[in-house]
Amino acid sequence: MNVEKHLKVTGCSTVSWKDAIVKTVAEASQTLDYLTGVTILDQSAKITGDKISEYLVTLDLSFTIDKNRDN
Repeated sequence: MNVEKHLKVTGCSTVSWKDAIVKTVAEASQTLDYLTGVTILDQSAKITGDKISEYLVTLDLSFTIDKNRDN
């Protein structure tokens, strides 16, 4: 039986929401093994002057738990 765990994370980019999602998943994958999915929970942005200066995303990352993994 596979057990799946979920982790809520927030990331950002100065380019786009898509870039923020890609960068956040890439960053999380450096410390989380067995990532299986991502759900976009929220998207928002910071505005400076009359332009978007930062794109923010909140993600729900899913990953399976390896019961046989050595600590």
